[in-house]
Amino acid sequence: MNSKSRHTQLIKAEAKRLGFLSCGISQAGFLEQEAPRLEQWLNKNMHGEMRYMENHFDKRLDPTKLVEGSKSVISLILNYYPSETQKDKTAPKISKYAYGTDYHFVIKDKLKELLNTIQEQVGDVHGRAFVDSAPVLDKAWAAKSGLGWIGKHSNLITQQVGSFYFVAELIIDLELEYDTPTTDHCGTCTACIDACPTQAITEPYVVDGSKCISYFTIELKEQIPTTVKGQFDDWMFGCDVCQDVCPWNRFSKPHNEPLFNPHPELLSMTKKDWEEITQEVFSKIFKKSAVKRTKFSGLTRNIDFLKE
Repeated sequence: MNSKSRHTQLIKAEAKRLGFLSCGISQAGFLEQEAPRLEQWLNKNMHGEMRYMENHFDKRLDPTKLVEGSKSVISLILNYYPSETQKDKTAPKISKYAYGTDYHFVIKDKLKELLNTIQEQVGDVHGRAFVDSAPVLDKAWAAKSGLGWIGKHSNLITQQVGSFYFVAELIIDLELEYDTPTTDHCGTCTACIDACPTQAITEPYVVDGSKCISYFTIELKEQIPTTVKGQFDDWMFGCDVCQDVCPWNRFSKPHNEPLFNPHPELLSMTKKDWEEITQEVFSKIFKKSAVKRTKFSGLTRNIDFLKE
């Protein structure tokens, strides 16, 4: 077995040990197909107030500009599908990914451990870990490395497990064996397009970010426009509609990451509890959660917006 094979096997075995669903590897280089798509998306202002999407255009498309001397992009996916969801069906809803501890911390720790193992076993390897917080096109790299295909709702889908998982990368300066992309299995299905409450999926594979409920409830810092009043389907933080209706998610299985388990009180809160939430309760329930991003004022703004 040559060193490339040995190193590749080591990385994939370690990723599995750390609890990742799967690991795929691509050669670091310019994402030719993504460049015109990203440019068009930005030109149509589909990023709304997310001005950071305009920054580092070159770095978004070429990891060698992000990590000097990089040779490989290691893509990893980590399941977050919960075993239970919110009990009160009339209560404002939180996207499943935000039930437990903020994924940025959980995954960053795992990636650091993976990089440490590579350095211990292989030697002088340099790299950086990325979890949805740097100019990296996570889903494009994951698709390139065969972990799934990008669905019509623009999320990554994997045949055996659906799409309720996080995508992250380790970009390193080590040559490895590279995986090949898988095929698209969306077929003629339009479930996600038909179900989107705000018609944010403007055409197959294109999501207008500025129309998405997740954008309104998380990214938008000003008042939510009254033009979308009554269209939020009770979502107060994020939205799972396009994933909930996807036929591939019938294969989703509950995660086994204790840190993703919700605060005990979260799932039992009633509609009344949410409408009367205090700063104290917010701080207790969302102490280490991604929901902290909206702050108490943002969440109460969203809850108020859902009221008739």
